[in-house]
Amino acid sequence: MGAADTLDASPRAAGPVRVYRHRLPVRLWHWLNAATLLVLLMSGLMIFNAHPRLYWGQYGANHDHAWLEIGSTRATGYLRVGSWKVDTTGVLGHWADGDGATQRWAFPGWATIPTRYSLADGRRWHLSFAWVFALALSLYMVWTLFGGHLAKDLRVRRGEWAPGAIWQDLKAHAQLRLPTGEAALRYNILQKLSYIGVIFLLLPLMIFTGLAMSPGFNATAPWLIDLFGGRQSARSIHFIAATFLLLFFLVHVAMVLLAGPANELRSIVTGWFRLPPAKGEGHE
Repeated sequence: MGAADTLDASPRAAGPVRVYRHRLPVRLWHWLNAATLLVLLMSGLMIFNAHPRLYWGQYGANHDHAWLEIGSTRATGYLRVGSWKVDTTGVLGHWADGDGATQRWAFPGWATIPTRYSLADGRRWHLSFAWVFALALSLYMVWTLFGGHLAKDLRVRRGEWAPGAIWQDLKAHAQLRLPTGEAALRYNILQKLSYIGVIFLLLPLMIFTGLAMSPGFNATAPWLIDLFGGRQSARSIHFIAATFLLLFFLVHVAMVLLAGPANELRSIVTGWFRLPPAKGEGHE
């Protein structure tokens, strides 16, 4: 997702250098993953609307203490996390639909699938795309491990763990100094750790916490719900993981825009990337 996959370069010429940056499995999974995650997020918000409260432990109901709640009073909406509470009128919990009618679902219709309230339809969308998502991720993980992607592109080299190297990378990101020349073809350590964390930790966590909430799967593997400390804990972890994925997506899109969206999109659609000139270089 959004970084160099190979270093095969076309012959250097007087014009801009083009390199084959993303192999086909990367491009296919990138777009399939983006589409399925969008549907899963929006249908998941519809499911959340049925009970917009999160708990820790095995059980949770309206009269139990929730660590997170999106709710409303007669005239306002609010988000409460622990003892912290913020007014969200017009956005969450209390908002107007396209006809101007006041609605009190946690998330507005434009952010959910379907746009009207339907827990049954939300579950159907969610479960259907969850299987596509899980299968695609499994295949991509196998290819990453055994197709050379992990060893060549994602493995953190010894020198990259040096505190000085990490600090320089953090400063470059904070100052929005993007790599140029052949450095633009390689993952830096922050990218490597982010992609490894998403592919091998965060996305599998979404799958397993989702399975832990399934009564049918609990009958097959009751140990899974115990692993997460109960069904309500699994639901909370599922929601937190989804929030981190959304934050990752926003940062990912921001970096694409800063790096040059046309070039970045071309590379993830066709595989070919126009190499940004290194500092001090220029092309006639």
